[in-house]
Amino acid sequence: MLTSYTIAVIGGTGPQGKGLGYRFARHGHTVVLGSRSAEKAVPVAEEVAARLTGVDGVGAVSGAANAEAVAQADVVLLAVPWDGHDELVGSLDLAGKTVISCVNPLAFDKRGAHGAVVDAGEGSAAEHAQQLAPEATVVGAFHNVSAVHLWGEHDYLDEDVLVVGDVVEAKQVAQDLAVAVTSRRGIDAGKLRLARVLEPLTAVLISVNRKYKVNSGLRISGLEGIER
Repeated sequence: MLTSYTIAVIGGTGPQGKGLGYRFARHGHTVVLGSRSAEKAVPVAEEVAARLTGVDGVGAVSGAANAEAVAQADVVLLAVPWDGHDELVGSLDLAGKTVISCVNPLAFDKRGAHGAVVDAGEGSAAEHAQQLAPEATVVGAFHNVSAVHLWGEHDYLDEDVLVVGDVVEAKQVAQDLAVAVTSRRGIDAGKLRLARVLEPLTAVLISVNRKYKVNSGLRISGLEGIER
């Protein structure tokens, strides 16, 4: 039986944060949606909770200002824009927390979406979060899941969650949480520095979506029958 977590979703009023919070709560985790102000977070939490009415075994959902949300949680999910990321993350007391970053530094021009270059190609949002919160343990996960599908009616997303990090136990937390999204544990995809690949990969999915008018995701083949 998987562990039940209390999760602060920083950026919980945005599409990705709200969708992930909904999925986590739907499968029994306690969720606190964080925003810069409780006044903004509470109505979104009420919307998520209302959608869960009548579903068995759901976790509690509430809204709070970011600092209060973090204080209540043992796991913190960062689902915030890259612009302003460092200032926001640096303002939070994340010591002792498992921090999951799904932040995608992206840029857009007339040719479409592409990955923003972070630290001359030698960095990522997840690595920035680790540098800003050295007493936390940061992993990268949930970068490539569709916000549209997260808020959709289907029970699970037909895709995989890739998890990167330098601490196995922290990666296992994100792998556990992936079950609430895909019905399968997340895939250990390597060290935290590989967030430099996962984050801009979202730009490729955006390009696919625009070309084929879909909301695409990723599946990894060859792992059938292997314990994750």
